[in-house]
Amino acid sequence: MDPKHLLEVFGVAGLLCIIFAETGLLIGFFLPGDSLLVFAGLVAATPSASKVHVNLAVVLVGCSIAAIAGAQTGYWIGVKAGPAIFRRPDSRFFKREYVEKAHSYFDRYGPKTIVIARFVPVVRTFANVVAGVGNMPARAFATFNVVGGLFWVVAVTLLGYALGKNIPNAKDHLLVIEGIIIALSLVPVGLEVLRSRRSASSPS
Repeated sequence: MDPKHLLEVFGVAGLLCIIFAETGLLIGFFLPGDSLLVFAGLVAATPSASKVHVNLAVVLVGCSIAAIAGAQTGYWIGVKAGPAIFRRPDSRFFKREYVEKAHSYFDRYGPKTIVIARFVPVVRTFANVVAGVGNMPARAFATFNVVGGLFWVVAVTLLGYALGKNIPNAKDHLLVIEGIIIALSLVPVGLEVLRSRRSASSPS
């Protein structure tokens, strides 16, 4: 999904909805949260890069609230749905491996997973649900959720803002910048794949 197209079609309100859905709803795992935040930051720094006006403060505050509220929604979905989440059969959009991957993060990092998972696509969607399924204390989840949501939105959006401010005539190099955005959003996935392969190849 092209972040420029999404932002221009749906605007800042659409950006907030996408961030909420990606972090809180199981069907939102495929949405490009990282690249949209980076591009929104870029447009805030270079208004001529898009037809949509983007205010940096509005994006930082609005997306932080959307990310926190979305994750909280995912947590309560896990609390209410319980183990049924794990028994759900594979479908076109849902794979049990997504839940199992998020569960493995909890086994490795504990409650810190809520913060770490923010930077790992797909895992950031399912980690909140798994926290609810595992009956993570609501107060502890809320604390890590706020920290993770703020850190993710601010860091990723300001990355885009820095790109827009430091790349001369950024609007004339959108294809290159979008390539950088996509590459950066894929880094966590690549690192996770490498880690998984090394774990699989290591003797037990």
